[in-house]
Amino acid sequence: MAASANAPGEGLVTSLAHPGGNITGMTFMASPEIAGKQLQLLKEMAPAASSVAVLTNPTNRSHAAFSKELKVAARSLRVQLQVLEASNPDQLDSAFSTMTRERVAGLLVLTDAMFLGQRKRIVELAAKSRLPALYSQREFVDAGGLVSYGPSLRDMYHHAATHVDKILKGTKPSDIPIEQPTKFELFINLKAAQTLGITIPQALLLRADEVTQ
Repeated sequence: MAASANAPGEGLVTSLAHPGGNITGMTFMASPEIAGKQLQLLKEMAPAASSVAVLTNPTNRSHAAFSKELKVAARSLRVQLQVLEASNPDQLDSAFSTMTRERVAGLLVLTDAMFLGQRKRIVELAAKSRLPALYSQREFVDAGGLVSYGPSLRDMYHHAATHVDKILKGTKPSDIPIEQPTKFELFINLKAAQTLGITIPQALLLRADEVTQ
């Protein structure tokens, strides 16, 4: 696997440390603490956002842990958190309607395969709602989204190659621990910021891995 979303949760392996079968590799599943970092970045980007929506997929088994971590971070950042669910594309409009009705001032979209597949629509809905949004994958920024902070897919593919090397040299996949991401990247879209009337702090721009105009 070069970039599994949640191999243990999907039943593909017994655990990250001991896969126990013929599958090993990399997983997108980062420590839940990254969610707190994402919320902090969103708050830096939009300091006036006292109410933030979190878009989750209830069928994604990792989202419960991320939501729990976010609630802890929200208290320290003095942010009112609203967790909204969408398990399929048909529920996205309803989720964004709720955001508008509840007058949230920011949006955090967690990592999820369905969300990634619907990234263009999600970015368009966030823009229509005039919501500063932070995503977990750079593909959302490529689709016109504002900011992303999450694992480096390129780095994960490089690490996956080392797993292939070990297997070709005779190591059993069941004996090779599945690795979690260690490199995280920040991407910022200034054009999206301008459309929303947001000024990205200089300190945040300096920390970014890439800034698009």
